[in-house]
Amino acid sequence: MNHRLHLRFEQLESATEQLLRAAEALGSRAHEAPAPGQWSAAHVVHHLAASEDAIGQYLRHKLQQETSELRRSNWKASLRAALLRLALRLPGFKFKAPARVADLTPADAAELPSLAELRLGWARTRRQLEQLLNEFPGQLAGRAIFRHPRAGMLTIQQTLDFMLDHVLHHRQQLTRIAKSLHTKPTAAPAR
Repeated sequence: MNHRLHLRFEQLESATEQLLRAAEALGSRAHEAPAPGQWSAAHVVHHLAASEDAIGQYLRHKLQQETSELRRSNWKASLRAALLRLALRLPGFKFKAPARVADLTPADAAELPSLAELRLGWARTRRQLEQLLNEFPGQLAGRAIFRHPRAGMLTIQQTLDFMLDHVLHHRQQLTRIAKSLHTKPTAAPAR
């Protein structure tokens, strides 16, 4: 893995750990949505882990194809990637997840695994990503390898930038969820 990819990967690891700790700090309320129709902290974690798994599958698929056909990135692609980064970093800015991504996360929180299971699954996915990055051919660094649903084709560096910004974006969402749950009274115990 080249130095720039390694630095971004380490930032991704740190941001993910912070997000997981924030979700785990909610304890038994991690699967509770702040309001009807909204995601719980467990939904957020599941969405990020499923998204990362889908990205990894896509990258592995592209690397198994004829890589000489991958186009070099250009200034338009760099601009779209920069705009994506900016949009993900704007506080309170919301995206509607593309249908194929949204379909990966069950609507009912009861269908979601525990946070411990989500953490383990995400860790396996992350180790696969790390292996892919360690074996990533240096000559493909400037090639467009991942198709983002809104920004188009991204290089491997831009893909890691997106993954980091995606986690940070949802970390803001998790902060809003936690704040809402802390001000919302817990259900009264059954008698």
